Amino acid sequence: MSKTLIQFSNVGFSYGDRVALDSLSFEIREGELFCVVGPNGGGKSTTFKILSTLLKPRSGSVSFWGIDGVKHPEKVRPQLGVVFQSPALDKKLTIEENLVYHGKLYGLRGASLIQKVENLLKRFSLFDRKDERVEKLSGGLKRRVEIAKSLLSDPKLLILDEPTTGLDPVARREMWSYLDTLRKEQGISIVFTTHLMDEAESADRTLVLNHGKVVTSGTPTELKSQMGGDVISLRTTHPEALKEAIEKKFSVPVKKVDDELRIEKMEGARFIPTLVEAFPHQILSVTLGKPTLEDLFIHLTGQRFVGGEA
Repeated sequence: MSKTLIQFSNVGFSYGDRVALDSLSFEIREGELFCVVGPNGGGKSTTFKILSTLLKPRSGSVSFWGIDGVKHPEKVRPQLGVVFQSPALDKKLTIEENLVYHGKLYGLRGASLIQKVENLLKRFSLFDRKDERVEKLSGGLKRRVEIAKSLLSDPKLLILDEPTTGLDPVARREMWSYLDTLRKEQGISIVFTTHLMDEAESADRTLVLNHGKVVTSGTPTELKSQMGGDVISLRTTHPEALKEAIEKKFSVPVKKVDDELRIEKMEGARFIPTLVEAFPHQILSVTLGKPTLEDLFIHLTGQRFVGGEA
C-alpha cells in the first residue's frame, strides 16, 4: 500500500450561505492518478482551489506529506505543479520565454534553468516550436505548454483543473499519454478534476462529488461493482405508467430519470425480449449497456450531471 500523500479531513467551505464542501474527507496516495469527478456545482473547483492552496477551508484540515497546508501553505507550494482550467500563459511571449520566466519565479537561474527548459520542451515535443508565440498555438499545444511549465519546480504533486476542456479527441489522448509517461518515469502523483466520466474511468482511484459531499469513492472497478447488473434504458410516451406496470409484473426496481426509465439487471440481454413482449405498444425504444461511472452516479443520486459552478 502506497503511503498517504494528501489527507482531507472533514473539510468544509461556504460561499456566503451556499455550502460548497460539506465535511469532505479523502486521501491521495503517493504515485497515483487520482480523479475528482462530479457535475458542475458538485464541489470540484472548490476542492481544486484548496488543493492548490488558493483557498483556506472554513473547517477541517488538509495535510500535504505531513505538513499542515492550512497553517503553512508556503511550505507546500514549492512542491506543487498547478494547471488551471483557463490558460495562464502570456500569449505575446514564445513557448520558451513562458517557461523561462516561470522558472525564474521559482528561483531558477542560469545554465540549470536553460537545461531544464530544454528538457521539458523535448519531453512534450515542443522544442521545434519553442520560438512560436503562444497566441498562435492550438488548444492542445497550449495545454502541453501549461503542463511543461508546471513541472519546472520538480513538484511532488501535479494538480490539473478540467485539463481537457476545449481539446479535441486527438489532443485529449495525446495529453493523457504525456501524463501517463510522466507518472511512470518520475513517479509523480497526479490529481485532476473533470466532469467527464470516461476520463474518470482511467484513474487509479476516483472520488465522486455531488453538492459538496462524497457520493462514493474507489477504483473504477470497485465503483461499477456497486451496480446491480447491466443497464437497460427505455423510452416511452407514459413513463410513470410503464414504470409502475414493469415493477408490478416483474418485481424489479425501475428508476425514472428525466423522461427515461432505467433498469439494472444481471444478464440484461436475456430480459429485454421478455420485457418488450410484455409491453410491445408502450416501449418506443430500448438500449442495453454495461455500467459506467455515469450510470453509477444516476444509480446513487437519481439524477444526471447538471448544475452550476462550485
